[in-house]
Amino acid sequence: MSEESDSKVEAMDLLRQLEDILESDALIDELGFIHPSQFPLLKEESDISSSLSYEASHQSEDGIVSSVESSKQDNIYFWNRDHKLGISTHVLLPLYRTVKHAFMITFKQYRMCDNQSDKVGICLPASSCDHLESTLLRHSKSLLVLSCDFMTAWNCRKLIVSKKQQLSMFVDELLLSELVLSYSPKSEQAWNHRRWVIKSISGNCSNFKEILGKESELVEKIAERSKMNYRAWNHRCWLVSYMTIEQVLCELKKSRSWAALHVADNCCFHYRRKLLLKMMEGQSCLDDVVSCGHNVNIVQALKDELDWNETLIKRYVGREALWLHRRFLSMCWINNFVPDSGDESYHSKEATGLYHDFGTFLQNELCLLHSCSTFVDDDFVDVQAQAAHSACYILWLKVQVPKPLVNELQEKIRDVDLKTFLNKSCPERSSLFNYFIN
Repeated sequence: MSEESDSKVEAMDLLRQLEDILESDALIDELGFIHPSQFPLLKEESDISSSLSYEASHQSEDGIVSSVESSKQDNIYFWNRDHKLGISTHVLLPLYRTVKHAFMITFKQYRMCDNQSDKVGICLPASSCDHLESTLLRHSKSLLVLSCDFMTAWNCRKLIVSKKQQLSMFVDELLLSELVLSYSPKSEQAWNHRRWVIKSISGNCSNFKEILGKESELVEKIAERSKMNYRAWNHRCWLVSYMTIEQVLCELKKSRSWAALHVADNCCFHYRRKLLLKMMEGQSCLDDVVSCGHNVNIVQALKDELDWNETLIKRYVGREALWLHRRFLSMCWINNFVPDSGDESYHSKEATGLYHDFGTFLQNELCLLHSCSTFVDDDFVDVQAQAAHSACYILWLKVQVPKPLVNELQEKIRDVDLKTFLNKSCPERSSLFNYFIN
């Protein structure tokens, strides 16, 4: 019985240490779970680093700094330095059980206090609820650090922060969710919490534009170390709805270099598609737009994206994500800038001078097909994939163009003998190709 009691006391002491560390260093931005055998090595590195730092500064305020560093280094369960936190895997289970128990008890007390204060004629002291809220925020933070999927803890924090409506508390929630994402970058609950925070402060935050920029940078940083992270990119796409046109143009420019280095990751190209759609939001055709300068930006952005996409396709052979992106760009071009001779406003569209000549557009796409099919006999898998992607793209384009312009496309397709090329590059789909060509 005494051993069980001692273990509970020890677990409570560990929880107190963890919560003190989290409270004393609010800027912790990275978390890791460390095997106990690694702590001596971390202590040794910390000693060396501390010695070098001491020799460089030649000062220690009456030994206070040294004693603090020493207490951190002597801890065999937690490591905290340079806003990084390490927790020993040896204490994870007892820590989790203890903090979960403490959180649930405090949460029940808080709900009872909240319910009683709502009853008529009962007035509880504000300090009582404030103390419970403070304790809940401490416990829920530790709990989420150990178990990021504990929805009750996230919802509890939402409840308290919503009641307070203090900007500093919303900022703390962003810091906490960022800490969680440092070790669990695909945590749906953490990303949802960030969206809740951003939505809550969107209407009354003076530096909201800056926060959006930092959010976008955070996603890119996480995506760099967590490949194909759909949840992170989905969050970044969600941010587009809050961006101004100037921010959209800036994001298009900033995300280009990352996308060029990750051509197999369709998530980034999907994000760029969201940005382009934001630019064209509510604009089915150029006649509906008032600002001529804004129109030119849209047209030029699509032209630049098409040219850049073509460069990547030729540089990185056989990447399907690039061809999927080109389909989107071509669809936007056809729907918005290709004149339809059956349209009553056809002549007025031509008069604006903003509509690309369909023949030139099509000729460029067929030239791309020709450049991608030059080495169709090559045994290299990526080269064969490039030929198949390019042929399928042209066939897809045939289905998308307006009916009055199909004949022009059909003639140009005959010139390149697309049928033979398709059957050669992808023989298993020959019957399907023949159906669409004919």
